[in-house]
Amino acid sequence: MNVEARDFLDGGAFALPMPEQERMVEAVLFASRAPLTTREIAERLPQGCDVAEAVAGLRRRYEGRGVELAAVGGAWAFRTAADLGFLMSREVVETRKLSRAAIETLAIVAYHQPVTRAEIEEIRGVSVSGGTLDALIELGWVRMGQRRQTPGRPATFVVTRGFLDHFGLGSEKDLPGLAELRAAGLIDNDGSAGPLFGAEPDGEAEAAEALD
Repeated sequence: MNVEARDFLDGGAFALPMPEQERMVEAVLFASRAPLTTREIAERLPQGCDVAEAVAGLRRRYEGRGVELAAVGGAWAFRTAADLGFLMSREVVETRKLSRAAIETLAIVAYHQPVTRAEIEEIRGVSVSGGTLDALIELGWVRMGQRRQTPGRPATFVVTRGFLDHFGLGSEKDLPGLAELRAAGLIDNDGSAGPLFGAEPDGEAEAAEALD
């Protein structure tokens, strides 16, 4: 964009053509290491840009291609098309596995958030070691939410945008339902947790280490 066009835009006299706005959004998202919200994108663009419309147009333009513009927890990022994920299998390196205790805790946080530690323990039926939650926080999949306005003001826990991104979820609403989990073999018919999210079946005991 030339200097004159930028000056007009910053002054509010003219708006850039939508194709040019889409190019800018494309450049910003391509260069970003993490998904960006519409507001975060707008902060990087000249004033007067219609980021929502530019994102919508860009998403249509990439639809059906090898790389698509995906919604990730209320933000936007370029991702490999879901049906082509198998092509990336050689690039995936599994360095560690979560214990069953950590997986169950993660699932409870995902489906019951915001949830306190006491509530997690009530749902699991066993105590939760501090190391389990610390490991999930360190992994970047769980973070602390707002404190409850109840006696003691206990902290709550919620899943992060990184969790949604890792599992290809646009938002928490995209978490699979009970029937889908059963069909996928991720939980048993009696409702107990199976190898959810890759948990090892023999990791039942709560250990000091949440990661193997």
